[in-house]
Parts: sequence; structure tokens; C-alpha cells
Amino acid sequence: MALLEFLHSLSEVALASAALMLAGALGLLLGGLNWRGIGLGIGGVLFAGLFVGHFTSAAGLHLSPEMLEFVREFGLIIFVFTIGIQVGPGFFATLQKAGLQFNLIAASIVLLGVTTTVALHFIADIPVPALVGLMSGAVTNTPGLGAATQVLKDAGVPSEVISEASLGYAVAYPFGIIGILITMIAVRTVLRIKIETEEEQFENARAKGAQELPAINVVVHNANLEGLPLGEVPDLYDQGVVVSRLKRGDLLMHPSRKMVLHLGDVLHLVGPADKLHAMVLILGEEVDVSLTTTKGSQLTWQRIAVTTKKALGKRIRDFGLEERGVSISRCTRAGTQLPVEASLTLQFGDILTVVGHPNDVDAVKPLFGNQAKSLELVQFAGVFFGILIGIGIGSIPIAFPGLPAPLKLGLAGGPLVTAIVLSRIGFLGPFVFFMPPVANHALRELGIVLFLAAVGLKAGGQFVDTLMNGDGFSWMFYGMFITAIPLMIVGFAARIIWKVNYLSLSGVLAGSMTDPPALAFATNMSSTSAAAIGYASVYPLVMCMRILAPQIIVLTLMV
Repeated sequence: MALLEFLHSLSEVALASAALMLAGALGLLLGGLNWRGIGLGIGGVLFAGLFVGHFTSAAGLHLSPEMLEFVREFGLIIFVFTIGIQVGPGFFATLQKAGLQFNLIAASIVLLGVTTTVALHFIADIPVPALVGLMSGAVTNTPGLGAATQVLKDAGVPSEVISEASLGYAVAYPFGIIGILITMIAVRTVLRIKIETEEEQFENARAKGAQELPAINVVVHNANLEGLPLGEVPDLYDQGVVVSRLKRGDLLMHPSRKMVLHLGDVLHLVGPADKLHAMVLILGEEVDVSLTTTKGSQLTWQRIAVTTKKALGKRIRDFGLEERGVSISRCTRAGTQLPVEASLTLQFGDILTVVGHPNDVDAVKPLFGNQAKSLELVQFAGVFFGILIGIGIGSIPIAFPGLPAPLKLGLAGGPLVTAIVLSRIGFLGPFVFFMPPVANHALRELGIVLFLAAVGLKAGGQFVDTLMNGDGFSWMFYGMFITAIPLMIVGFAARIIWKVNYLSLSGVLAGSMTDPPALAFATNMSSTSAAAIGYASVYPLVMCMRILAPQIIVLTLMV
């Protein structure tokens, strides 16, 4: 009783703050519990919020609704913005390469899930707020729940009705985690797939394919090139191929465009596989000699980070590196190696592999900054400015044919799309859109915890009653359909019709649900990176589709 009296003596803001912290702490502990890699994960915060919200309501404690509303939306904005910053640099690349097939499979799962959801609405007459919550919970996609609650609010739906989305999410979430694991096991069992065979096929296919930026050594046998300057060799420069070293006899040298080529010279080339193959046909033949080490020679190589704003937006050709006696053989951006062309524009955080004489390499470092500590700092000016733009873009009505009302990206979609574009651009005037991975993870975790805790607290007073006396158990049953039908149909079709490697397919299935526990389950089946590659390939596109889908459903069925 004394505790209850003390709680009643607190202000609404203090009480709401305490409830948020309690839900966050309990939820993270609950989400950390797992059995064989399977657990609630971050979803544990929602269930803790529901628990705390139920008991605060039963005790007659009043939490500030305005504060919970602000925390919910602010947490959502932080979460989706950091997701966009994370996936942005590689987002467009995943739509172009071998990931295209993976993305088509994942997009099919999303679209079939939306179709199943809409069909259940007409068959079972499920209210739209509960419907979009069920869909987000059935695919374990929390940003989708955020988008759903935001668009319902924009549509003028009362707060007590909006809470049905959170309730639907909560009852569908557990099977959303289990359902994808059942699908993986079913595909493997029914089709009698052997993991060892899949591992071998994956490794063989990977060995045949080129690395992201392979390097080869080519000896010059073409007599037509004798005495010709390197700069005049067809397609050798400005086509994404870089000559980082030249060996003549026992001497290892740094090549320049003016250097005269002789028969027997060995060139160390770095670039896209197709361009390297073309250069072999022009120069001579590939040889298996080691030019990767500069030990014992007058050359060295160092990785230099682009950290000065003076270098941002400049092209490699603007630095006059050849005149300075150095060259850039590789450029790594957000974990992806880019072909080095003279027209390549630099961004903050790019890691350049610079080759040349030690003194010359040291001399060019100031041109790029190379301040390692700068890579550990969050560019908060860019974060705040980016979120400001995202809120503005999310509030712009966009008319689509067939929809009765304009679509808004909202506080979920606006910051997400903006972050993807800005992280791709890299900087805008004085604002730099770079975030260290550790800081990105911390802010993303904070945002989603605040969002889920606030959602749980607002819906907690109705959860037990809905589950025991309302439609909670039937909603749970419908959520199973939304989870299982798309996964089973597309999963079996991808394997039987398109012959997708099972390990890669498991990663794609996990990515289509944006479900880290499912990815952990898939990676534990094999020592290869197949599942992780599949997951990463589809994650950016799926995340955008999962956020936009609830908005389209609400606007189509309610307006």
C-alpha cells in the first residue's frame, strides 16, 4: 500500500518515465532469454510494456498520454532513420547484382502476405486497425507497426481504436517467430535437402564467381605494346581497372601513365572481373606470381580514411595523385568495395587503399584527412537535419492512381526514405550523413525500445481483456495464416521452380521477415555465409515494403 501511495504521489510525467524505464529494462531481459537461438528478441519490450500497462491500469495509475505519444513517435523516428543510414549505401546495389533474384523472392513474400491480409479482412471481417497490427506481428516487423499506428492517427482514428493495432501485433508476434522456422524445416524435410550438398554447391558457385573487386597479375606478351606508355594501352585507365604495381625483372615499381611498357613486364591489376578478363586479352596472359606484397621494395600501401570536408564531393582525378607518385587501388564504402575510376566521387568514411613510395603516401594523407577518431564520432548536425527533412517529406501527400486519398510516407516512411537517399549522397553542404556502426546500433536500439515500451503501455489496459474476452485468440489464428501462407508457397516455389540454394533461401526467408532470430537459426545450419548474404541482400527493400504496406491497406480499406 505504501508503494501504491508513493506512485500516486508522483507527477504524470515522472510516473510515465518510470513506467517506460521499467518496461524497457524488463523487456530487454525478457527478449534476451532464448532456447536454441529462438527468443522474443526486441519484441520482449512490447510484452513487458503490455504487462506494466495492465497493472498500472488495474492500480488506477494515470500515465501522461501526451508524453507516451511523444515518446512513441520520437522513438519511431530515431529507429527508422538509423535503419536508413545503415542500409542506404548498399540499398541500390542489392537491386542490381545477383541479389535481384533474392529480392524478387522476398518481394513476392511481402506482396502475398498483403494479399492474404486483405483477404482475411473480407472473409473474417477483421477491423482494419487490428488487421494491420496482425500483419506486422505475423511478419515480426516492428517498423510496420509504427507505420500502421501513424497512418491510423493521420486518418483520424480514435486512440482507443488505434490500440487494436498493438494488440493484434502482440498476439500474432509469437507465431511470426516460430512460423518461419517451421517453414525452413518443412522445405528441408519435404524436399529431402542435405545441408552438406548445399554447402558444396554454394562454395563451388562462389569460387566460379568473381570477388567483389578481384586482383590479377598479367604478363605483357603483346608485341604491339612494346615501348607504349601505359596511358595509351586501350581500356587500361578510366574503365574501373587500376594498375597498382609493375614488376620488371626483380624490381617492383609504382606505375604511372607515362611509364613505358616492355614485354615481360608483370602488371598487378585491380577491378571488375569482366574488365580484368578484357585486359588479359589485350596484354598477354594471367600468371600466378606474387605482387601483393611490397616488402623489400620501395613501394608501400596504406589505407587512408576520407575524413576532411574539403575532400567530400571531389572526384579522384581532382587530387592529381599521379603527379604525386601514388595511386588508389581500392575504395571501400560502407563495407562495399567500389571500382576505382577517375570520376569516382568521395564520401565521408571512404577507406582508400593508396599505393606508392612511403614518403609520397604520407604526403597525400592530409588531402583526405585520415583522422581515425572522426570515424568514431556521430555527425549529429547531419542527423538532426536529416530527420527534419524526413519529417517534411513524410508529411507531403502523394497521389496514387486507384487510392481514394493521397498517401503519406509519414513519420515512419519519411525519415527512412530520406536517410537511405542522404546516406547514399554522403553529405549536403556542411551536413555529413555518416554514423559509426556502434553509434548507429545504440541509437537504433534506443529508438525501438522507446517505441515498443510506449506502445505496450498504451495498449496494456486492454490486452488481457481482449485476449480472454474478446477476439484475441481468433486474431492469433488469423496471424498464423498471414505468417505461413506466403512463406510456404514462395519457399517451396523458389526451391522447386528456381532451384535456389537452400542455405541462401533460408537467409532470404529470414530477410523477408526482417527477423534476426530466424537468421541466427539459418546460419547455425552451416558454416558458410550463404544465409547471411541472402538476408543482407533483401533486407533494405523488404524493410521499405513492410513500412509502406500498412499505409496502403489503411488508405484502401478505411478511407
